[in-house]
Formats: sequence, C-alpha cells, structure tokens
Amino acid sequence: MATNPMHQFEVYSIGPDISLGVLNLSFTNASLFMLVSAVIISFLLFLGAKKKSLVPSKIQLVTEMTYTFVAKMINDTTGNNAKVFFPFIFTLFMFVLFCNMIGMLPYSFTVTSHIIVTFTLAATIFIGVTVIGFLRHGIKYLELFVPKGVPIILLPLIVVIEIISYLSRPVSLSVRLFANMMAGHTMLKVFGGFVISLGLLGGWLPLGFSVALTGLEILVAFLQAYVFAILTCIYLNDALNLHH
Repeated sequence: MATNPMHQFEVYSIGPDISLGVLNLSFTNASLFMLVSAVIISFLLFLGAKKKSLVPSKIQLVTEMTYTFVAKMINDTTGNNAKVFFPFIFTLFMFVLFCNMIGMLPYSFTVTSHIIVTFTLAATIFIGVTVIGFLRHGIKYLELFVPKGVPIILLPLIVVIEIISYLSRPVSLSVRLFANMMAGHTMLKVFGGFVISLGLLGGWLPLGFSVALTGLEILVAFLQAYVFAILTCIYLNDALNLHH
C-alpha cells in the first residue's frame, strides 16, 4: 500500500513535551532539521575560511563563490548602501538553501514546506524593512505609496493598491516558497508510490518521472532560495533608496 504523500510534512515532538500555557515549546523534527542546517552551514563556512590559500581548496572555492554571488546580488539590486546588511542576506540565503536541499534527502524533513516557518521569515523581513524605511526617511517613507506622475483623479485608488501590495509582501514571499517546496515533495512522493505499487515491470515509467522530478526539485530548491533572497534585497532597496 502506498503511503500518504502528506505524511512527510507531519511535525512531531522529539523527546518530552514542553508546554507554556497555549504554547508548545517542544523540540520537534522541524527544530532538529533547522538545527542540522545551521550546524552544516557553520561547519562548511568554518572549513572554507580556516585556511586562506592562494590556490583554494574545493570548500574554500565554494565558500568564496557563494560569498561573491550574494555580494553581487545585493550590489546589483540595492547598491553600496546595503553592504551593512550583507550578513543578514547571506545568512537568509544559506539557511533557506540548505533547508531546501537537506529536505531532498531520504527520510529527512523539509522545514520550508511549512507555512509557519516561511511566514515567520517573511514577517521578520517585512517588519525589519519597514522599520529601516521609517528610521531612514521618517514620515517621508509614506511617499512609497504615492507614485510620481499619477493623475490626481486616480491617486486615491493607486494609493490603496500600493498599500495592499505592500502589506501582501510577507504573504506572497512566504507562500511562494512554501507552495513550491510542498508541491514538489508531494509529487515526488506520489510518483514514488506509483513505483512501489506497479512493481518492477510497470514502475519504470513513474520511476523515470521521479528521477526527472528530483533533478527539477533540486533546481527549484536553489531558485526558491535565490528568489527569497533577491526579493528581500528589492524590499530593502525600497526602504533605503525610496524608489517609487
């Protein structure tokens, strides 16, 4: 019998249950894989920066390429003013990327397939960007909702649309990542179930689809981390440079 494809997204406690009123503070499988992702990232970056040789090792080369990739992304979208935010953007990109990639391993757990995780990240970005915008520009930051060159008669409608668009940023940012990761893993589980159900003789076709989907899902895992980071840079650009 094929397993339920949604079973892979189940969150369960590891160890004793810890509750504080209505809050469940138990250590879960989601917590475990977030911790695993953070430890692997820290370990790889430590190894990459430990020995700075003129002829870099493979780990040092990957570390430097990742650093350059994120630095260029920030510079291209936000400019030199955002260099101070490089540690945050780099950490965000690496965390989402490794959570996505680790979720591709058998018997692992995809942290970013849960809306509560992606929305928490997106809400943190939204609040932080908004605070930065007001600290930098004061009340003038509200000009972001008033595009230049709009006819007076259309201005009230445009302002409402801009406000709704701005407030929907954390929703769209979180849902995009969550939906892509959840849909991809569900499809992989479904085709895997077909392979088991049909056996060796009839399962070769869904097996081929599973292999193709796995390759596609790895690409999606990287692209979603990139999209999440670059949209954060774009939102940060609005806050720093007040483009409207």
